[in-house]
Amino acid sequence: MRTDMHVQQGGPGPGPEIWVRGPVPLPEEPSLSPAAATPRRFSWVGVHGGAGVSTLAAVYGGHDCGRAWPGPSDPGSVLLVARTHAAGLAAALGAVEVFRRGEAPHGLDLDAVVLVADAPGRLPRPLAERVKVIESVIDVYRVPWVPAWRLGELGGQPPREAGALARLTGRSR
Repeated sequence: MRTDMHVQQGGPGPGPEIWVRGPVPLPEEPSLSPAAATPRRFSWVGVHGGAGVSTLAAVYGGHDCGRAWPGPSDPGSVLLVARTHAAGLAAALGAVEVFRRGEAPHGLDLDAVVLVADAPGRLPRPLAERVKVIESVIDVYRVPWVPAWRLGELGGQPPREAGALARLTGRSR
């Protein structure tokens, strides 16, 4: 049985050639270590009081930092949290600017902004336009108004409308 394999890199046409002698090893199976099986961990950071950090951490997992930056032993992947009212959106944009200017504590990575509905229904046009500004510079995940959360009922599945956030945090539906 012939075990030489000719592999051409760089697509069709002339390019470097590599000759492999012997059997070609199969790709390794993904590790089943606890670290590989654990979904990515985040630190939820509220950009203003009442943003919903504790609720999101309870529903989606991750570390609840309140309004403080994550500490050295906390996950360095940051999800900024704000309500969709005018003050919340302004605070979110300001916090994104802190990262953009390199003024956030060393070792933190801004992964996204999570906007939590401040009321049921659609956003008024001026607020929707502010959301578009934030979306132009960073990934934004929206969480709808959830009446059960207001009553402290945090069990069950995350809202369907926030499926992308559930996938990001490992709480896939």
